[in-house]
Amino acid sequence: MTEAGSAGKPPVKRRGGPARGRILEAAARRFYADGVAATGIDTITAEAGVAKMSLYNNFASKADLVTAYLGARHEEWLGLYRRRLADARTPRDAVLAVFDAYADHAGLAYEHGFRGCGLLNAAAELPTGHEGRAVVRRHKEEVEGLLVTHLRELLSDREPSDRDERAPDGEALDEKVRDVAEHLAFLLEGAIVRAGLEGDGTRMRRARALAESLVDGL
Repeated sequence: MTEAGSAGKPPVKRRGGPARGRILEAAARRFYADGVAATGIDTITAEAGVAKMSLYNNFASKADLVTAYLGARHEEWLGLYRRRLADARTPRDAVLAVFDAYADHAGLAYEHGFRGCGLLNAAAELPTGHEGRAVVRRHKEEVEGLLVTHLRELLSDREPSDRDERAPDGEALDEKVRDVAEHLAFLLEGAIVRAGLEGDGTRMRRARALAESLVDGL
């Protein structure tokens, strides 16, 4: 069964499952491909194959839908990360799993190709105070927090004979871990911005190789 799309567009097939899920999927495609501001409610409902009332039965406003979309992208990334983490055998592997998850995200099929981090793209369009910006900030903080956790495990697992030379103790260790995690987070963000501009994951793979060298040199 199909419904007519917006003017000049082919009909959109109805998808199975709850209307909320179809609306979120449609919003995710359009927000990422076309931008948040350029995507209207009519476009989303036409692509989702639902009535406008159905959208407002599930989301209080477009702002609410944007926030839900950003939360869904966060969960999507976490799913990629957890799959990579499941194969990690060491703290070193776990650090690199964060980079691999970013590369996996860049490698997903997108309508107009990879355009960078969908969370950052949306945040750049949202006004100060929009809840969506808080969602993006929490996502980035969580990613850096994962790096902190894995780096602390990496450096804490060193043998005492190595620690004197290569890993400080106590507060100094925590400071080193935070500094390296911040460095890696900056590397991730810079790489994904360049990858978005260039339309593929080459920069993400390069960032992963740089991270590997940095971690191995700790």
